[in-house]
Amino acid sequence: MTVGTASVPHLPPTWRQFYALMKPRVIQLIVFCALIGMVLAVPGVPSWNQLALAAIACVGIWLVSGAAAAFNCVVEQHIDAKMRRTAWRPTAKGELTNTQTLSFSALLCGLGSAILYLWVNPLTMWLTLGTFVGYAVIYTVVLKPLTPQNIVIGGASGAMPPVLGWAAMANAVTAESLILFLIIFLWTPPHFWALALYRVEDYRKSGLPMLPVTHGSEFTRLHIFLYTLVLFAACLLPYLLGMNGWLYLLVAVVLSAGFTGYAWMLWRNYSDELARKTFRFSLYHLALLFAAMLVDHYVL
Repeated sequence: MTVGTASVPHLPPTWRQFYALMKPRVIQLIVFCALIGMVLAVPGVPSWNQLALAAIACVGIWLVSGAAAAFNCVVEQHIDAKMRRTAWRPTAKGELTNTQTLSFSALLCGLGSAILYLWVNPLTMWLTLGTFVGYAVIYTVVLKPLTPQNIVIGGASGAMPPVLGWAAMANAVTAESLILFLIIFLWTPPHFWALALYRVEDYRKSGLPMLPVTHGSEFTRLHIFLYTLVLFAACLLPYLLGMNGWLYLLVAVVLSAGFTGYAWMLWRNYSDELARKTFRFSLYHLALLFAAMLVDHYVL
């Protein structure tokens, strides 16, 4: 007797499913922002010991961040299944059970926390663990389904990576690290709301009270524009407070003007395509802004 291929679903290798739970593209940006915090916390060229410490810290932060992402997939699996953007996730498709995913999340969190505590410092471990709780529990479980301001309040967790990186190298939370936190905190709402605008039907079906669903497109677009104006000012702070020099200032002005320009056009003349372009530009904005900090730190 033969078995028809239609009755045997094709599943990717299990390791690939678990890796997908960690949302690798998001985690890459998190670790990159944490690395910038590490670099800026060390005056001049780092020593070999400092480089080793930074590498270990990156591994620990990567593991705990991946644990938070996996936990998020469990909590939101039914919502993810209703949205085209997330329906592919293994938990949404039922390819991994809740027990498997939670065990994986606990393993990553425990291993990452141990690495940070034993080989970096306890402050970084507690800050990273607090970020895990803030994102996976306070934001995902409590805020996201309750308020259209979820992404604003929950953005505090997403803004923590440079603070974690700074704490890893300096064993302290300084004013400079909080400036980096502020930039990402203000960047998050216009970045995410641009996505929510052209995915509004997905969010409406999911039942999540995202701002375009609860307050409409025009209200959301105005807030995107206003946030980019405040973000523009915040991006100037590293130069004004002496953290970075003119090279960073030039890049920050160009990128922030571009983000504000996209937000203005989006507010005045909306289209899904423009919302997509705004969302994509926001990714370039943050990545290139922090890259400019890195280059400026060593070049000038």
